Amino acid sequence: MTIPVLNVPQSSIEESVHIAIDEDVGSGDLTAQLIPEDEITIATVISREDCVLCGMDWFEEVFRQINDEILIEWNFEDGDALEAGQTICSLSGSARSILTGERTGLNFLQTLSATATLSAEYASAVIGTEAIVLDTRKTIPGLRMAQKYAVSCGGCQNHRIGLYDAILIKENHILACGGIAQAIDEARFHNPEMPIEVEVESIDELNQALDANADRVLLDNFTNQQLVEAVKICGGKIPLEASGNVTLDSIHDIALTGVNYISTGALTKDIKAIDLSMRFS
Repeated sequence: MTIPVLNVPQSSIEESVHIAIDEDVGSGDLTAQLIPEDEITIATVISREDCVLCGMDWFEEVFRQINDEILIEWNFEDGDALEAGQTICSLSGSARSILTGERTGLNFLQTLSATATLSAEYASAVIGTEAIVLDTRKTIPGLRMAQKYAVSCGGCQNHRIGLYDAILIKENHILACGGIAQAIDEARFHNPEMPIEVEVESIDELNQALDANADRVLLDNFTNQQLVEAVKICGGKIPLEASGNVTLDSIHDIALTGVNYISTGALTKDIKAIDLSMRFS
């Protein structure tokens, strides 16, 4: 199966990088002034652990905004699997500029590679099943598009990007509207062309969602036995998504229940930054 990779607008990358540089560099890099202004150097970025690479565009944008004369040569592409000790890229140019951008550039690369790496582990865990692993909106603030891109680089797929591009009726929406059917009716009134997904917490609520003609149902914290029952009830009429307490240990068994999708916030919130280092020649 070919996983579509999210196309992140250049403007989003530029904005994220600008904010990151501003919070780190501020009015100027005081320590970099120790280096002669005209000193030129070569630096390499090395992975200290196995990972899936992600974040090249953000890394390049850091150095473009600091000094667009810095040259970067990559040995890999986003989505490539790296082994510990491999050289990811080399940089050449102003020593001051490379030092100034080092931490910000590595922060993007280590965070997005961590997201891609964990996503690859989850994608591997459902191989041999029909289930597709999805991310959620549980992302690092300000890095929504970047992390969702990383998820796709790792072999999982994106759920909605935000509140603006899909409808997902959840428990509090249902309570506020007075019931599942009422919430679906309101959603169709305001957005008649938009598919409607409803989160349910029991088989009874699933039946209510089906009676109200939901287009897709999210089964929240169902046991595997309940998931099997839900799949049987729906009979393939609409897509079913399982979510809630999904781990690497449990996801394969969840996939075997026959659900179409499994969503987990772990892909973007339970990450551990990849150990990368930059060394001057």
